[in-house]
Amino acid sequence: MVDLSEATWSKSSYSGTNNDNCVEVARNVKGVVAVRDSKNPDGPALVFTPAVWRAFTGAVRQDPSAL
Repeated sequence: MVDLSEATWSKSSYSGTNNDNCVEVARNVKGVVAVRDSKNPDGPALVFTPAVWRAFTGAVRQDPSAL
């Protein structure tokens, strides 16, 4: 299990002002990228390797409609 107690979470600038459907990402935890639902910051987080996160975000940049 990854310790996320020191994670620094950030929200995308695309989240807008309503903040109803946002995710937060923490990139400061060694060896992982963590993602959580901003509406439930005490809930579970998904944890990815940096390589998997880069592949995902790269694919989304290339074709956002694929989601």
